[in-house]
Amino acid sequence: MDRKLPYYPYSEYLKNKYGEKVYKLPVNLPAGCPNRTEKGGCAFCAEKGTGFEALNSHIPVREQLSHTRRHIEQRYHAHKFIAYFQNYTNTFLPLTRFQSYMEEAAEFPDIVEIAVSTRPDCISGEYLEVLASLAGRKGLRITVELGLQTCNYHTLERMNRGHTLAEFIDAVLTVQRYGFEVCTHVILNLPEDELADVVETAKVLSSLKVHAVKLHSLYIARNTPLCDAYEAGRVSVCSKEEYLKRAAVFLDHLYPGIAVERLFSRIPKEDSVFCNWGCSWWKLLNELLEYMDKNGNYQGRKAGYLNGAALRKAGFIKDGSYI
Repeated sequence: MDRKLPYYPYSEYLKNKYGEKVYKLPVNLPAGCPNRTEKGGCAFCAEKGTGFEALNSHIPVREQLSHTRRHIEQRYHAHKFIAYFQNYTNTFLPLTRFQSYMEEAAEFPDIVEIAVSTRPDCISGEYLEVLASLAGRKGLRITVELGLQTCNYHTLERMNRGHTLAEFIDAVLTVQRYGFEVCTHVILNLPEDELADVVETAKVLSSLKVHAVKLHSLYIARNTPLCDAYEAGRVSVCSKEEYLKRAAVFLDHLYPGIAVERLFSRIPKEDSVFCNWGCSWWKLLNELLEYMDKNGNYQGRKAGYLNGAALRKAGFIKDGSYI
């Protein structure tokens, strides 16, 4: 772990995996979302999703990759890239179309990994077989990003997520059977969630041995059910100080080998009525680091709940061996 940071940063994780800096190239596909189609979508989800940095979904995959690569190369002098299918539910496509998009990305020069963002209820062996075939033929690594948001299944229902904790667990176990890595998205301050929910979410992700997490501070996107409730005063957002505490406690309970890809949300100002308490993400990061340093928080500090914690406490085992 980087000694300068009290958590395992994703940048270091990629360096350890590939031996050098690797950058994501966002790709936007014309994929939809079954939850939006059938149930109106998540309460917090904007109509255009989260692909703010990606190009129009009707631009061919190779053209999107080429455009973004030129920008990244000029700025960071990068040589290895991840084709990142970010927006909406990227497995919610006919199988043949999904395969065509993945093949196009795999043929692009210097792609070492394909990352596919999707929902827990859109994981299926047929789609994972497509990715497994690419990984075998092209020597690529595969990451599947899954939105969980919280382990509190009551909150999942209130936010109209369209799935429960069970579907998430099933999706993770299914993806891992193929040897793929899993990144999980979590919102630490959904309405009515408490600190106990933050702790339990960290514990579940640690026990499932996911490879990375993306933490999000709740933002209120315009023209969403959550925006309506927020403007009507039916829901509120926790204070900045409370969020910093939740992030620190989450990291305390997160297994130290899990990479942390993000700690705060980002959304264009014009698309939201609330985001990050009016602060920039880097200012919030500095405040979080100061909070963690002051309070002695660091990733894995309280991760001793796995692997027979009660047996170790009783003195029956020590470091995994019976005494």
